[in-house]
Amino acid sequence: MKPSLLTTAITFALILASQPVLAADTDSSAAAVKNLDVVTVSAQLDQARNALSPDIGSSQYQITAEDIQKQPLGASAPLSQVLLQAPGVVQDSYGGVHVRGDHANLQYRINGVLLPESISGFGQTLDARTIKSIRLMDGALPAQFGERTAAVVDITTRSGAELGNGGSAGITAGSFGKVNPNASWWGNQGRWSWFLTGNYDQNEVGLENPTNSRKPLHDDTHQGKAFADLTYLVNDNTRLSVFAGFANNRFQIPVNPGQTPQFGYLDTTTFDSSQLDETQRETTRFGMLVLQGTLGQTAYQLSAGQRYSDVAFNPDIVGDLVFSGVASQVQRSNRANTLQADFSTPLGDNHTLRYGLYGNYEHAAANNSSWVFPVDADGRQTSTTPQLIPDRNAFHASTAALYVQDEWRIGDDWTVNYGLRGDRFKAFGHTEGQLSPRLGVVWNASDSTTVHAGYSRYFTPPASELVAGSDLALFEGTSNQQPAGGSNTPLSERSDYYDIGVSQQVGEHLTLGLDAYDRRVSRLQDEGQFGAAYIYSTFNYRRGHIHGLEFSADYSNGPISAYFNAAYNKAMGTQVITSQYNLDPDALAYVQQNWIHLDHDQKLTSSGGVSYAFAGHNRVGANYVYGSGLRSDIEGVPNGGELPSYLQVNLSAAHDFNADSGHPLHVQLAVLNTLDRSYQLRDGGGIGVFAPQWGPRRGAYLSLQQDF
Repeated sequence: MKPSLLTTAITFALILASQPVLAADTDSSAAAVKNLDVVTVSAQLDQARNALSPDIGSSQYQITAEDIQKQPLGASAPLSQVLLQAPGVVQDSYGGVHVRGDHANLQYRINGVLLPESISGFGQTLDARTIKSIRLMDGALPAQFGERTAAVVDITTRSGAELGNGGSAGITAGSFGKVNPNASWWGNQGRWSWFLTGNYDQNEVGLENPTNSRKPLHDDTHQGKAFADLTYLVNDNTRLSVFAGFANNRFQIPVNPGQTPQFGYLDTTTFDSSQLDETQRETTRFGMLVLQGTLGQTAYQLSAGQRYSDVAFNPDIVGDLVFSGVASQVQRSNRANTLQADFSTPLGDNHTLRYGLYGNYEHAAANNSSWVFPVDADGRQTSTTPQLIPDRNAFHASTAALYVQDEWRIGDDWTVNYGLRGDRFKAFGHTEGQLSPRLGVVWNASDSTTVHAGYSRYFTPPASELVAGSDLALFEGTSNQQPAGGSNTPLSERSDYYDIGVSQQVGEHLTLGLDAYDRRVSRLQDEGQFGAAYIYSTFNYRRGHIHGLEFSADYSNGPISAYFNAAYNKAMGTQVITSQYNLDPDALAYVQQNWIHLDHDQKLTSSGGVSYAFAGHNRVGANYVYGSGLRSDIEGVPNGGELPSYLQVNLSAAHDFNADSGHPLHVQLAVLNTLDRSYQLRDGGGIGVFAPQWGPRRGAYLSLQQDF
């Protein structure tokens, strides 16, 4: 979708929104506006919006704002940490998570509107304070969901129409220099409602420590985030919303002391690696105009918007040249314009027809200015004077999708959702597409037992914001020369996904879940950090196979609530067919003949927590995250080994002062990694892994939050 089309879509939405009011008598319209019940109408429109999004056949896990508050850091926790409460979610470095053996590939939605992914990931952009609830959906998704399909992070935001008029201000502070003030304001007046929130965070552990020391060196971060939602009720059946978000994050790149120089720079042959000074800046902003409501029996939601993100990595020119022979100043930007339309129409008593479209037009640019040394045919440095090689490129990418599906209710016990999705992706001078059938079934075997099963054919375009085609010929005869051969263009992934699961209610307070999945993949996408910049690049395996099993338990009884998850996963790939130059030649040769584990494959993952409220307004809690370890290289086998297992235990205690006043002061103390276990997430080995990365050490944090 071109920018001019975005303007047209916004104009169309405004015209359509005005129609019901213009069609009514002026006096009666004024009276209706005066007597409008904001809360009731908003609730009815929320129900209509929810009807647009089925989950039949997929697996889902619900996390509410109350669940978030029960976590040790409460709403101060990054969104990536919140998602670790769900089964099958594996933590990685740089705030990344993997769901069911996929590398990223997460789809974020706000109130049903899909947000195109940013270069740094929305897990680093969205704030937990905006969240009313999260629905994490994975497995065999209905036809409505495409693009990023590892999981759908469907966020329902807090609303001034529900909260009334008020606000909140607070601060979280503690170990490693953490200072995190925040403020929110919400309310409604007449037909208007709003919710705004913002926060600033600074600390001395912005990125994972490359050593097992308690405190990393050169790792300060300064991060600012904001989100706003402004909604106008046009009439009882229509509302118009504008929401926008912003994040500006700056990082020092932590250093690893004791490294050995590999190259000479002018008269410099030594360099203290603890004095390296690399930095990275990331910016993301997005805005969406949304028209949502009902026309007769048809519910609809139309949205148009834009997301812009950029990232800039600044090297330590002398230090990077001395240690690796290349110092690259990396700048990437991506602007995406989107259009989305979803509709739901009941057909008789037993069928609901859902249909819609999605369009995305992107412009991506990459600028990589590299200082390198000349080398001879054997790769030996021939001069200590570096040369600068600029490498710039830009491209356009467009995505278009249509879908239709029918929810068929068969009696009281069976529901079948079947549909078809068509995707078309155009970029890099060629066009790809696919028709993808979807089928989901839910059987209510009894009042306490529900069984679901599904099949989905997926088409996943490469994440264009991560693609930066490079002219490899520019670096021939330099210390940054790459192996010859191979494709520089990532391919769209195609896969068949099967999922089956059961949910069992045990008594009134305990719910158990068991889910199994199997995915067969052609042109499997993976991502790696190839270079010092904390930016991932996409490459493809010819084939992939991912399967696993998940168990979950949730308990809630008065003052006690608890959850437990355990998951097994195996993710394999063979034959790298794109971006081969990023891999070591020996590793590439091995993968061409053998199946290997993906670098983010973790065999066993578990998380759990318990919360207990007592004596009115006191609460204590604990949670943990366990992993059997991500992959590493051993004995010439890429990703053939696994790192040692780890266990991180966190504790918290909270009290609400003046709780009965309606404006409580919430005080919460959290101790993260209470046992101060030192564990490694990455050791620098494995395909696409640049540096070792260690988990956080023990830290204590105090949060104060005053409502008004």
